[in-house]
Amino acid sequence: MRSFLFVPGDSPRKFAKAIVGDADALILDLEDSVTESAKAEARTCVTNMLGAERDQKALFVRVNALDTGMTLTDLSAVMPHAPDGIVLPKCEGPDDLRQLAHYLAAFEMAYDLPHTRILVIATETAASLFSLGRYRDVDPRLWGMMWGAEDLAASLGARQNAENGIYHEPFRLARNLCLAGAAAAGVVAVDTICATLNDLDALEAEARIARRDGFGAKAVIHPNHIAPVNRAFQPTGQEMQWAQKVMDAFAANPDAGVVNIDGQMVDKPHERTARIILAARGPT
Repeated sequence: MRSFLFVPGDSPRKFAKAIVGDADALILDLEDSVTESAKAEARTCVTNMLGAERDQKALFVRVNALDTGMTLTDLSAVMPHAPDGIVLPKCEGPDDLRQLAHYLAAFEMAYDLPHTRILVIATETAASLFSLGRYRDVDPRLWGMMWGAEDLAASLGARQNAENGIYHEPFRLARNLCLAGAAAAGVVAVDTICATLNDLDALEAEARIARRDGFGAKAVIHPNHIAPVNRAFQPTGQEMQWAQKVMDAFAANPDAGVVNIDGQMVDKPHERTARIILAARGPT
């Protein structure tokens, strides 16, 4: 999955467009995009969305944060309809992940469901930044870690998080710690949304930088952002050829720690990178 499109949970119209669009996954949102007065209606809408024909598109649900008292109500509404994943906002560390996993275990048993993937938004509070390296082996449901800058700015008391498309240092720190934390936990790092709606070239450049650095996917908030993000996270033909050469070379020399490819010495870390590139092949 390369692109995650946020869809307001109280908007069947936007969902109808998104479900036939090109995003690899949708995040049906019960949190920030839904006003307090519309939460109950949104839960009903999301249950209907989960019953739609999905084809190959994954449907995640962003529930309300644990400290709101609404998380269990959200889960009670959506889990009988088997979402592909749950997105936990404002996750402050492994204890929050364990609490969500505990809830999910009960619903999975009640409705005979397999483990539900969890995507945590792991940088939305100041406290969360101090636990980003401690998610390894907490729960097998953890699929990915996303970073976010908007709520973090409020938590830090920052007046802005970026200028001219460049994040300020506290937010770059959060991004990089989330990337490292996801790698340490062996899960997918998901880049945050691009808040600039109309500069698609800047968006694609941001996505390519994210992929270069190790992110495996990116969240988007507008359908126009999907195609640039999908392009950015799709391996190029040149990358695919290199990766296949690496895999072929090590397959032909299974006991070798280092192989020679086109005059370059390639070792086992390159083989791991080649596996990642080949695994990232998606629809073209």
